[in-house]
Amino acid sequence: QLAGAGEQQQPVAPWKPPVEDPFLAAARRQAEARPAGLGKRFAARLIDTVFIGAVTAAAAVPLGVRAVDHTQSKIEAARLSGRTVTVWLLDGTTGVSLALVLGVLLVFGVLYEVLPTARWGRTLGKRLCGIQVRDIEGHQPPSFGAALRRWLVHSLSGVLVIGVIGLLWGLFDRPWRQCWHDKAAHTFVAE
Repeated sequence: QLAGAGEQQQPVAPWKPPVEDPFLAAARRQAEARPAGLGKRFAARLIDTVFIGAVTAAAAVPLGVRAVDHTQSKIEAARLSGRTVTVWLLDGTTGVSLALVLGVLLVFGVLYEVLPTARWGRTLGKRLCGIQVRDIEGHQPPSFGAALRRWLVHSLSGVLVIGVIGLLWGLFDRPWRQCWHDKAAHTFVAE
């Protein structure tokens, strides 16, 4: 239509696609989410453990050699003294070496496990196996706090050997196959 000389034309608003209802989107994501198979989870954990172990070993070997040399020299000095002497295996030198190795493990664990899990929901091992960690309610990658809690529970329970029970828990847990570290962080591993 032609506008009259005295009338102003109204601007035409461009077409916008309809915005998806957030409740429907959450329901759709939840319906699509399936717990990952235990074989894929094991393979991903194995890849991640080898990678973290290699980096930690690269730091631990030189520090360990230094600590062993230090301890051997203390034992040799005690033997040469001819007296009965208590030799402490953990002292200022060996304690610092142990603290540095644990520091490397902690910092690299956060950089390799926690940050990628919070950002993308996956580590290198999970990416190679086609799985990802998701929040149990929103089905999005977990928050930094949840990813940190998940990694700490997994790591600490593994050191205490009860982690085997926590991992086997995923065999029987339904419907999300959550291990203890998943339960602590309110996450699950999805395909």
